[in-house]
Amino acid sequence: MTTRILRLPPFWRGLSSRLLWLTIFVVMLAELFIYAPSVARYRLVYLQERIAAAHLATLALEATPDHKLAPALEAEILKHVGSFGVTLYKPGQAGHLMLAVDMPPMVNQTFDLRQETFFGLIADSFAALSRSGRYIIRVIAPSPRDPQTLVEVTLDEAVMRVGMVDYSERILILSLGIAFATAAAVYLALQMMIVRPMRRLTENMTAFGSDPEAAAPIEPSSRTDEVGVAQRALAEMETGLRASLRERARLATLGAAVTRINHDLRNILQTAQLISDRLASVDDPAVRKMAPGLMAAIDRAIALCGRTVDYAQSDQSARRTRVLVRPLVAEAASTLAEPRGVAVEIVAGDDVAVSGDRNQLFRVFANLIGNAAEAGAKRVRIDAATTADMLVVTVADDGAGIPDDVKDTLFTPFARSSRPGGSGLGLAIVRETLRAHDGDILLAASGPKGTTFRLRLPLG
Repeated sequence: MTTRILRLPPFWRGLSSRLLWLTIFVVMLAELFIYAPSVARYRLVYLQERIAAAHLATLALEATPDHKLAPALEAEILKHVGSFGVTLYKPGQAGHLMLAVDMPPMVNQTFDLRQETFFGLIADSFAALSRSGRYIIRVIAPSPRDPQTLVEVTLDEAVMRVGMVDYSERILILSLGIAFATAAAVYLALQMMIVRPMRRLTENMTAFGSDPEAAAPIEPSSRTDEVGVAQRALAEMETGLRASLRERARLATLGAAVTRINHDLRNILQTAQLISDRLASVDDPAVRKMAPGLMAAIDRAIALCGRTVDYAQSDQSARRTRVLVRPLVAEAASTLAEPRGVAVEIVAGDDVAVSGDRNQLFRVFANLIGNAAEAGAKRVRIDAATTADMLVVTVADDGAGIPDDVKDTLFTPFARSSRPGGSGLGLAIVRETLRAHDGDILLAASGPKGTTFRLRLPLG
């Protein structure tokens, strides 16, 4: 098996650059939310200043007996106000005071600051920034110096727009400076606290994946946060995994040796079986008395060898097809139950099918029926019921039951068997086979009146 060597990405594609740009984006987004009300405030203050200046300008008009000024003086006052015209409304006065010179022919839009809202001011500010050229507006608001006095000014928005653009540029430059400074600070902090430790973890995992035997486990730091926990967990995992790999290599070597020994042992036992068959025909009473026990021991040894090979091969990939349950169980019953006088009742429709390897599933039911026969059962009932996507098979016998001290290790390979001379592999093979088919088996009940197993298999 070849191991693909993983390489760390360059800076511009790594976590560091992503964190840097993400920080800049977040800061600029925050600055945008700050800028919108700021520019709206700038526009409001500008208009309020024009209102206050207009109110002061009308004081000169009030000082004259006929409320009139020379045209040159009036034009000079309006120039300082920055307005084309000023109108003053005072409570209790029937008329109003007005300064005006070269009034524009048409007003494009009127704004009453008494009716403006927070979001309305923001919308008006962006609308002003989006326009170009001359745009005449009329502004109505109470005087900051006398809230009872209403002042109306007419002015060109272009002058205010120049100030708003200049203000926006300053805000933009300041925002970029804050964004890059914040991003640099966050980047350095994250680089020291997260990115560098993560690169160490990544490099160590890459080296360990390419050569687990040669790579040394990561040296965890004394940090008590999540990174320190991850480092210590990785070090423990690598140490345990290296031990498991070494153990697996030893077991693989041992398994290969056991397979060869098993093959030779079966040949030896078959030879001994032939000799024991001849011993049964010897006239010596002592020999004839010992022959059945010897033959039974040899048979158990051959069965143990066969089950050991079966267990070693039980994790092979299943070649799945659509398997009819009733014929499969009937075949296993005729092979394992009928010669021993065990009656098998199959409660399943002729069209009930599962998805799996027929040979492996045959071994499952053969093991279960054979175990029931060896436990002294005279009758085995096999029920099949379907759910949404699974087939649930219940195998119940009337045998002697399973001892309580065996139930906990019932599916453990080479554990204590519930029968004298048993290998402890039969049910382990059954579970391994069913799990390879995305199914499972469990012990539903067991007692003096019999044992019940429940199997789950995917529907065909």
